[in-house]
Amino acid sequence: MLQAAGSGHSAGPLGQAEIFTALYFNVLNHDPKNPDWIDRDILIQSNGHTCPVRYAAMAEAGYLPKEELLTLRQFGTRLQGHPERTRLPALETTSGPLGSGVSQAVGAALALRMDGHKHRTVYVTTGDGELNEGNIWEAIMLAGKEKLANLTAIVDRNNIQIDGPTEVIMPLEDLRAKWEAFGWHVLEIDGNDAEAVIDACNMAKAIVEKPVVILAHTIPGKGVDFMEYDYHWHGYFVQTPGAPPTKETAKMALKQLRTLRGKIKSEADS
Repeated sequence: MLQAAGSGHSAGPLGQAEIFTALYFNVLNHDPKNPDWIDRDILIQSNGHTCPVRYAAMAEAGYLPKEELLTLRQFGTRLQGHPERTRLPALETTSGPLGSGVSQAVGAALALRMDGHKHRTVYVTTGDGELNEGNIWEAIMLAGKEKLANLTAIVDRNNIQIDGPTEVIMPLEDLRAKWEAFGWHVLEIDGNDAEAVIDACNMAKAIVEKPVVILAHTIPGKGVDFMEYDYHWHGYFVQTPGAPPTKETAKMALKQLRTLRGKIKSEADS
């Protein structure tokens, strides 16, 4: 998708593959055949630049044809470089400005509670570099004050952002203590373990007195050895060293990912 588009972000989507697989195939209460189902859970992607992994998961789930994936970032496509609410079914918000998604999720969680929807959950994914945005912390503070137990945030803690390592650009640690200080229940997991993601989301449902944040430690560029941990693969334009994949690097990456997929399938079968 990224190689065909000639622009976009590689590291984040690969690092979140297990998270979105867990969400769409194990966690979310949703129906691709009835995307506006009134009892559906809500998923907001605040770190919208990592949308290729969401589009791929949605295609696998049946929200759109898989062939459409190669239209990413083309003029007129439904698959914009950031999710656009009116383009695809079940995209709850338009993403773009970093930091806005958590505020939107808090608003949605408040609205569901006011309307008496006791069994619907709002999930929001956010990047760790995105936590530099001040309005995120305003939303986190409000969610804690309102004890929004129907809200679960998932932080993609991959330790990179577009300009370098997060702890060099703007240190975030002690990240757990920060969220706890704002009244959230904190879970820390290996975000590249789908079962750990599922377990954490299930555990979050048992926390009834406060919102939950899952600090999902992930490997940026997971599964591709020359992308892993390298912030240059965060993305964006073809002129940027390392991002997006060229025809040659895409071929190399896909070969490694197919090998990894085969290994995972073999282990699952055994």
